[in-house]
Amino acid sequence: MADTRSESQREIDQKKKAWWHYGHAWLVFGGPAAVVIACMITVVIAVKGQDPIIDQDYYRHGTEINKSLAAEKSLEDVKAEDAKTLEERNALEPAMRARNHAATGVNQAQ
Repeated sequence: MADTRSESQREIDQKKKAWWHYGHAWLVFGGPAAVVIACMITVVIAVKGQDPIIDQDYYRHGTEINKSLAAEKSLEDVKAEDAKTLEERNALEPAMRARNHAATGVNQAQ
């Protein structure tokens, strides 16, 4: 069977564009390629940013930390209570009298 195509038709066939010149090829191959690249980046981040291994007795250490924090808070409360002077304690006396009078309706002796 003889080739019925003309010489110019054969030249056009030989000069066809490569696959990367077509937009739909990028759509077909670009999606999976982007997923593979994102997977590699995720693996690198996961390997380089590993979480530290926790202590086997983490619960006991946590309760000790809570106890020390509670002791510090109670110590601060005691210091704050000691720091109040008599004038600071009596500064709220008029407000307390007004509150008690409003609640009971009884005048307190001065």
